[in-house]
Amino acid sequence: MITTHDADRLRNPAQTPARRKLPLYRNMAFQMLLALVAGGLIGVIYPEIASQLSPLSAAFMKMIKALVGLVIFLTIVQGIANIGKGSNVGRLGLRAIIYFEVLTTLAMIVGLVVSKVFTPGAGMNIDYHSLNASAISSFVSTAEHRTTVSWLLSIIPDTFVSAFTNGNLLPILLMAVMFGVALLRMGERAAMVVDLMDKVSEAVFGMVGMVMKLAPLAVFGAIGYTIGNYGLSSMVPLAKFLLLFYLCCVMFVIVVLGAVCLYTRVSLWQLIKYLRVEILLAFGTASSEAVLPNIMKKLVDAGVKKHVAGFVIPAGFSFNLDGSSMYFVMAIMFVAQACNVPLTLTQELSMILIFMVTSKGIAGVAGAGFVTLAATLQMFPEVPLAGIVLLLGIDRFMDAMRTVTNIIGNAVATLTLAKMEKALDYSALNKAFGSQSGN
Repeated sequence: MITTHDADRLRNPAQTPARRKLPLYRNMAFQMLLALVAGGLIGVIYPEIASQLSPLSAAFMKMIKALVGLVIFLTIVQGIANIGKGSNVGRLGLRAIIYFEVLTTLAMIVGLVVSKVFTPGAGMNIDYHSLNASAISSFVSTAEHRTTVSWLLSIIPDTFVSAFTNGNLLPILLMAVMFGVALLRMGERAAMVVDLMDKVSEAVFGMVGMVMKLAPLAVFGAIGYTIGNYGLSSMVPLAKFLLLFYLCCVMFVIVVLGAVCLYTRVSLWQLIKYLRVEILLAFGTASSEAVLPNIMKKLVDAGVKKHVAGFVIPAGFSFNLDGSSMYFVMAIMFVAQACNVPLTLTQELSMILIFMVTSKGIAGVAGAGFVTLAATLQMFPEVPLAGIVLLLGIDRFMDAMRTVTNIIGNAVATLTLAKMEKALDYSALNKAFGSQSGN
């Protein structure tokens, strides 16, 4: 999601404030790692005590759930309303949306296939009914004996407000899409409303940031409970999942994005070398916000016309999240496998369709990916929502890799769409890369 403040910094990269180096004890990655180790030690040494720690993760999940509806509504509305901003919106916007959806869908399909083939969650054998059953019942609503007609009718809320109170995300999505389209059709007359929503969204994500500060406690409770009840062997699938996701991202960049680069007549390796500083910074901070201004400037220097870079990059970091899309699908499959919950092909395809909507607008906001994962999982009552707390311990390391994949994907998207629009100067590109990437 790109706010008005972010847009100002995109236009004026030099104004981007320098990030202060936080002391180690305030670094979220360090806190997560410490919580992971501490929870593991408690689980091994004092399993009886550790088995009582699940309320820590349950409380965290309740706070996340309280913000889910508003976060999804604001991000979807802003994503739709802001797509009309910029030069040459018509043709460029249509091409961008088609490109974004095709690539993110491919990423989700890759994640689904890899998860089904390698089954990273198999072997954990988590009894999710013991994961604080009373808390779980407040997270997910049952969907037993629901017909297709009743399911379709349930998407339509009784009132606008009830869309946010019935625990179902689909009515929120419907209202968000309708409201976003209405704002888009209003054009400039909706500017004040969109600006207000930017400010409200900034405040809401500030609340998300507050909740995410408690994530180490949730990690401590979840890991301690898991090891206390199931032993150290239950952590092996987590390490397998982390490694599998990294390999999956690397292969997606090489194979899928590499194929797109062949069409664009751009060297993927030269592009990665050209953006290596931004990629390393994004990996270290797990934030795309830290590198957006420089990426935009570098791509313009590499021959992309300003109006294309100015439209595609902000839109891409809301709509073209290849790494995040892949992770969402793999995470749900991991939880289902860990809890021995089989999913049908219909459920898996439905998951992809839903993530095509809910995954938009989360880049650059700490914790937003976790909120989106929790929100979407509510639509699959067969898969326990409480199970995703198992992923909190490695989420920071997952976030680093999915952020890097998102950045490379959006750089490739910008160059590809610039080529389609005949707005890419290959001589400037060759000069910037220092090698011949095209004629």
